[in-house]
Amino acid sequence: MLRPLLHTCVMATSDGGRQRSPVRRLWIPVRVGALVVVALVVIAVLVTYRSTSQGAIALPLRKVAAIPLPGTGSRFDYADLDPVAHRLWLAHLGDSALVEVDTASRRVVRTVPDMANVTGVIVVPALHRVFASTPGTGQVVTLDEETGAVLARTPAGAYPDGLTYVPSTGQVWVSDESGGVETVLDASTSSQVATVALGGEAGNVRYDAADDRVLVSVQSRNELVVIDPHARPIQARVQVPGCDHDHGLILDQTRAFVACDGNDTLVVLSLPGLTRLGSQQIGHEPDVLALDPPRRLLYVASESGILTTINTTTRAGRVTGRDMLGDNAHIVAVDPSTGEAYFPLRTGPRGRPELLIETPTDVQAKS
Repeated sequence: MLRPLLHTCVMATSDGGRQRSPVRRLWIPVRVGALVVVALVVIAVLVTYRSTSQGAIALPLRKVAAIPLPGTGSRFDYADLDPVAHRLWLAHLGDSALVEVDTASRRVVRTVPDMANVTGVIVVPALHRVFASTPGTGQVVTLDEETGAVLARTPAGAYPDGLTYVPSTGQVWVSDESGGVETVLDASTSSQVATVALGGEAGNVRYDAADDRVLVSVQSRNELVVIDPHARPIQARVQVPGCDHDHGLILDQTRAFVACDGNDTLVVLSLPGLTRLGSQQIGHEPDVLALDPPRRLLYVASESGILTTINTTTRAGRVTGRDMLGDNAHIVAVDPSTGEAYFPLRTGPRGRPELLIETPTDVQAKS
């Protein structure tokens, strides 16, 4: 949009090749610069309008703390938490590093480098392992949770992204987004044991413990794929009604919450039948979801920085807040034991990366 505006400005000030006076030479860039500023303002207004067109609702949260994070003001991706060990792991994609935070003392304890464009990360406390997907090398990296030492680097497709652990098989399932497959790793040996073709782009992957099955968002087909994690056949393909590009996915005991980043919609499906229960309008370009089961609260973070909070006591949930949290605040992780929610921001108020900690307004302050 800027290029046509700039071209029009230059043509409007052209005088057919006649020599311009010094004053006119100065006036041209001033006018061009002014129109560029106007264009940028218009674009910002349009983006903001699109992000908040469904109406802002004050978030039922209060700020607890903001922890400075190391590295540059570049993109973060997924995060995961071991609430017993009080360890939060952040994938700092732009820095190709994992950042480990002690949530009890609220300080950074470790940075693990050489994680090429790291996206997904999960902690498996039962194994004392951390698994991180690194699309820059097409691998999943296995780390010791206690020391941060790299134990293995395993090929995992063209663009490994989201991960989940399946305790009934002792395996880690990895969404190869552009490769359109699930890559299956043995969690104890970090070796690849299988791939499952999905027939489309792989979004997030989750384990349904109640029915011992794996659910995968196939975002280019607007469907959920149901897979038996033992023999690994695809058991069902279920269309997600009213959804455009089902990327985000999280499960509670009775429902699947599907975030559709093409039309800013959260679709709620029943478990195990995957029938539609309803939908909610959420922030523009939703990405990561996190559940706080004790407080019956769902967080939906979005690329636009709009955070949506949803009370899950009703079948389809009820929106309780939808407002700007921070620029590109698209990542969230929750400690269900404390109610603290963690949001890595690539640029905080001081112009540096920081970890924003929020809690629901009805949660007592930490002493």
